Amino acid sequence: MDLKAIIMGVAFVVMWSSAFTSARIIVADAPALASLSVRFLMSGIAGVLLARLLGQSWQFNRNQWRAIIVFGVCQNAAYLGLYFLAMRTVEASLASVLASSMPLVVALFSTFFLKDIPKPMAILGLLIGFIGVLVIMGTRLSAGNDLIGILMCVAGTIALAIATITVRSVGAGANVLMVVGLQSLIGSVILAILSPMVDVYRVQMSASLVIAMIYTTFIPGLFATWLWFKLVERIGTVKGAAFHFMNPFFGVAIAAVFLGESVGTWDIIGVVTIMIGILAVQLSKD
Repeated sequence: MDLKAIIMGVAFVVMWSSAFTSARIIVADAPALASLSVRFLMSGIAGVLLARLLGQSWQFNRNQWRAIIVFGVCQNAAYLGLYFLAMRTVEASLASVLASSMPLVVALFSTFFLKDIPKPMAILGLLIGFIGVLVIMGTRLSAGNDLIGILMCVAGTIALAIATITVRSVGAGANVLMVVGLQSLIGSVILAILSPMVDVYRVQMSASLVIAMIYTTFIPGLFATWLWFKLVERIGTVKGAAFHFMNPFFGVAIAAVFLGESVGTWDIIGVVTIMIGILAVQLSKD
């Protein structure tokens, strides 16, 4: 793995982890699914237009379109939709930790559904990682965190794992930005349909809401997704996913700095345990 790939991986992790803090700010002042739909609409239009200016094509074969749609539904609508709803009552730090366990879920699904035979280190990593998740969930539940919100995060993480497995079959090549834009538009349409069934349309305009909306639209929403595709193209899905072991740390740290969320001893223990588990799972694939 070269220096450029490392820089790309760390940059992706920081942007990905920061999305939970900006989302927490957004859902405090605006309807969750409607805000997310608008975010995807803006990033999707920007992505498609920029892709066309760069000469990228939206001509894909049937399998590629299927992968684009599944990824758009699972990541943009299901995963982020559930997390935006959950973060009305769940802290950004907890949400980021639960989402960071995605590589563990991918490894588990690969074992049961793709018939991948895990190495002993992977099995140990799964055990350690899920123990860390249970430690943090138990600590936060005992502190009065919303169980329904946490379960939404768990369901969203499963959807993200499915999206991550699916991305291997996209084969975007030189049309990466077009793929990102189209997936965003798919998510926007689905969320717009679901929003009237779930959202309460109340908006408290503020500078923090506007800044958070712009930031989450173009940095985690567009640029980070594009960067992830380029990272996977450069070093492969397995090595790219290894960077996720840093997500729990950055997710908790960014929420603590910008939102003032408290971090207890058991939180630190849980985060470190999850990081060790994720790293063990990824190293077992080398």
